[in-house]
Amino acid sequence: MLAIIPARGGSKGLPGKNIKPLCGKPLIVHTIEAAIAAKNIDRLILSTDDEKIAAVCREYDIEIPFMRPAELANDIASAVDVYRYTLDRLNTGAAEAYTEFVVLQPTSPLRTAGDIDAAVELYKAQQADSVISVCEAAHPPIWAKMIDEQGVLREYFQTSEGMKNRQEIPLAYMPNGAVFVLKLDLLALGSYYSDNTFPYLMPTNRSIDIDSPIDFEFAEFLMCKALSR
Repeated sequence: MLAIIPARGGSKGLPGKNIKPLCGKPLIVHTIEAAIAAKNIDRLILSTDDEKIAAVCREYDIEIPFMRPAELANDIASAVDVYRYTLDRLNTGAAEAYTEFVVLQPTSPLRTAGDIDAAVELYKAQQADSVISVCEAAHPPIWAKMIDEQGVLREYFQTSEGMKNRQEIPLAYMPNGAVFVLKLDLLALGSYYSDNTFPYLMPTNRSIDIDSPIDFEFAEFLMCKALSR
């Protein structure tokens, strides 16, 4: 199975986060090492527009077949377009085209090789269009509120269900960004989801998705604590 690690250079919430040291290694290296250790991954590539990220990753066992073009590395570029571009480039002239692949975001450093393998095995067992890693939501989404233009607190969902106790509301799950196993044909629809999408459930303590300084500090606390045991 092909795995792609997408890592663009322009992070606004935490500049330089993909190569920021986390427990003694650049953040992205934790994902590279998990992918290398996963028995279901037989080719690993990096998709980046950033030479600093590429230079760090070249020290590890990851392939960088080409740099990502600038138009697919800005704030409005969609991830789906990045993956379609990458697969188109890889499949052009190839003896055997890739029809499925795994996406491993470097901002999920606590995801393990076991998580990657289990998600791929679920994908194969279910003959799925996609498998998406998720974790249990901290709060029922039905409790969400919004603030209107007058500064008044309003219901986000117009329903009385939000007044129920937690025990009466079905559990909700959030994609955690750690593992995506995708069929290439699904991307033509511009989505990761279909009626044949299955969840790979991960615990909250491995579901940190780093987008801000506080996310990074929390991931560092959890990882360094685990490494010290």
